Amino acid sequence: MNVIITGASKGIGYELAKKFARDGHQVIAIARSIEKLQQLDKELQSDHFSFLQFDLATVDYGEELIPFVNAHFKKVDILINNAGLLVNKLLADLTDDDFDQTFNVNVKSTFKLVRELLPFFSDQAHIVNISSMGGFQGSAKFPGLSLYSASKAAVAVFTECLAEELKSRNIKANALALGAVQTEMLSQAFPGYQAPLQSNEMADFIADFAYTGHRYFNGKILPVSLTTP
Repeated sequence: MNVIITGASKGIGYELAKKFARDGHQVIAIARSIEKLQQLDKELQSDHFSFLQFDLATVDYGEELIPFVNAHFKKVDILINNAGLLVNKLLADLTDDDFDQTFNVNVKSTFKLVRELLPFFSDQAHIVNISSMGGFQGSAKFPGLSLYSASKAAVAVFTECLAEELKSRNIKANALALGAVQTEMLSQAFPGYQAPLQSNEMADFIADFAYTGHRYFNGKILPVSLTTP
């Protein structure tokens, strides 16, 4: 399979890239940090792995990102929109720039990447959008995370719309609303909290879901959570 993973320089994305490449699939890892991508490449030492340093908040995907995909893949079987940005501020302290950055990375990049990759998706491709329990309706909400939660809620509804629009092409789209996983982002949101799951454990679940989940689900927002802090 040909797999694209965003936010692949750390945490769950990093572990996902390792798992897919070691399972023998062709992987394109996308992230802003060239150093961490190079570290991942060195760790894998695999012909199955390619990486692109790219800021998903940038305007033009057609200048660099899409030509890179086109040079490596004739088709895309799995897209995992994992990149995310968290701003931990109370509402009164949030700025317009905080709003724009959060929604550009968490929502607009997902929209743009799916749109630009439409010609590449194979029959029976699976789009997996990484959402959060913070954006899951009725779940616990926390001060300081309003923008992050709202953006992840937007990803969830966008996923439902994707599934409807793409079903004629047999392309499936689902979102996983993740609970607490021990990542840098969790530490930013809840300093000192120890999650019950590590990044590699959640990556194992997400990879398995990406392989087979679209046989059973389409347009679904699935909570994957032992705890929400």
